[in-house]
Amino acid sequence: MKALIVDDEPLARDRLRAMLGDIEGIDVVGEAGHGAEALEAAQRLAPDVVLLDIRMPGIDGLEAARHLAAFETPPAIVFCTAYGDHALEAFEANAVDYLLKPVRAERLRAALDKARRWSAQTSQTVERALGHAPARSHLCARVRGNLVLVPIDDVHYLLAEDKYVVVHHAKGEVLVEEPLKALEDEFGERFVRIHRNCLVARARLSGLTRDAEGRLLAAISGVDAPLEVSRRNLPGLRKLIRSL
Repeated sequence: MKALIVDDEPLARDRLRAMLGDIEGIDVVGEAGHGAEALEAAQRLAPDVVLLDIRMPGIDGLEAARHLAAFETPPAIVFCTAYGDHALEAFEANAVDYLLKPVRAERLRAALDKARRWSAQTSQTVERALGHAPARSHLCARVRGNLVLVPIDDVHYLLAEDKYVVVHHAKGEVLVEEPLKALEDEFGERFVRIHRNCLVARARLSGLTRDAEGRLLAAISGVDAPLEVSRRNLPGLRKLIRSL
C-alpha cells in the first residue's frame, strides 16, 4: 500500500516515516509540508493512503482532505494531529481514522488496516458527508494534467457550461467538474445567482446597467463585459445591490 506523509514539521514526518518502515506492505512514496503540496503530490504519486496533519499553513489538512475526496480515485485519509478538537470535522472530511500525536505504533497499524478496507461504498458515504463540512478557501482545477488552486477571494464569477463550470478569476479562467448548484450551496454567502447558469461574487458587484436592447446587465468589478441578469433573479439582485 502506497503512503504519502503530510506534515509541516520535518521531525514529525521523519518519525512517521520510521514507524511506517517497520510495517510490512507499506511503501512511503512521498512527503509534503502543506496542503497545496499534498494535493500536487497525491495527483502525481496516486497514494492509497495519506497520513495528514490538520493544522498547517495555507490550505490546512481538513480542506486538503476535501479536495482529495474529489479525486477520480480518492485515497484513504488518516489524520495525525496534536489536537483532539477536530475529530468530527475530520470524519466529515474523508477520514478513516484520527490519530493523536505522539502517534503510537499499534494505533498506526490499526489505522492502516482500516485504510486497506476502505471501499467505494465508504467513498460515497464520505462524499455525502462533505456537504456538511465548512466551505473551502480554494477551488481545485486540472489544467493540462496539473492541479491549479484558485483562492475563492480571487473568483469574479462562476459560469456553467455543459457539465463544467468555468471559474473566472483574477488571473484568468479554469474549468472545474462541479455542479453550479453544489458550488452555490457551499459558497452561498459569498456569491449571488444572477442567471440560471451564473453566480457572481457579491463583493465584485458594482451595479446594474441596461443595454441598447433593454436587457439588464450586472456590472462586475475587474470584468470588462457586464453579465446578463435574468428576470427571475432581478428582484433579489436589486435588493442586494441596495444593501451594499
